[in-house]
Amino acid sequence: MISILIQTHNEVKNIEACIASARLLSESIVVVDMESTDKTQELAKNNNATVISIPFSHYVEPGRAFGMQQMKSNWVFILDADERMTRDLATEIHKTIKDTKNTYFKVPRKNMFGGKKWLKHGGWWPDEQMRLIKLSAFKSWPAQIHSTPIIEGEMGHLSNIFEHHFHGNIETMVEKTLVFENIESDLLFKADKSVSTPTFFRKFFGELFRRLIQRAGFLDGTVGIIESVYQAYSKTITYLLLYEKKNRRPLHPVS
Repeated sequence: MISILIQTHNEVKNIEACIASARLLSESIVVVDMESTDKTQELAKNNNATVISIPFSHYVEPGRAFGMQQMKSNWVFILDADERMTRDLATEIHKTIKDTKNTYFKVPRKNMFGGKKWLKHGGWWPDEQMRLIKLSAFKSWPAQIHSTPIIEGEMGHLSNIFEHHFHGNIETMVEKTLVFENIESDLLFKADKSVSTPTFFRKFFGELFRRLIQRAGFLDGTVGIIESVYQAYSKTITYLLLYEKKNRRPLHPVS
């Protein structure tokens, strides 16, 4: 048996489409919701998903960790609200788990900018994500942002994709950046990471070169260029916030 775990917070625009795609793989769908203030929970229940509410967090790891502890199936596939299961992947998963020695799998993710443009360059493809996990092999999921789960056994790789419909508009991109990079800067602050004015230029132009030129983000056209600039901006914001925390601590206390 396989179940789908979906972590949410105010995902009223995405949750129904996400659940509908999840059913390509399984009817057992668990939504771990972090205190949504919109109709996310209501819509999930109306679409026959099991809903569990937990305290809010700015990032997904606490929700995934809690959700994995609640699962009862042999296998779990983790899906974010802005991601979509595909029929080919669902078929491959069902065939694979019947006879495999692997206890977890990385799956290629197709990143769709604004739900329309597939980013094939700039380091966005194949963007493998660890999403299919055998529950008996799962041990824990560290609470830190961008952490990976601790799983016993050997990893496998699936060939079919799932989709990620991200960055609907620039305003949303910037809002998320300020939240996530503030968390990242806290971690760097606690680690006593050094920062100075040259750091800003090094981080911005280094990331821009890596995304736009080295990994050929320009081949994705205007959207590829926008995303490359955005990633350079995002990286730089982290160190701007770190600089502020090191030099004017009362304005941005470590969370």
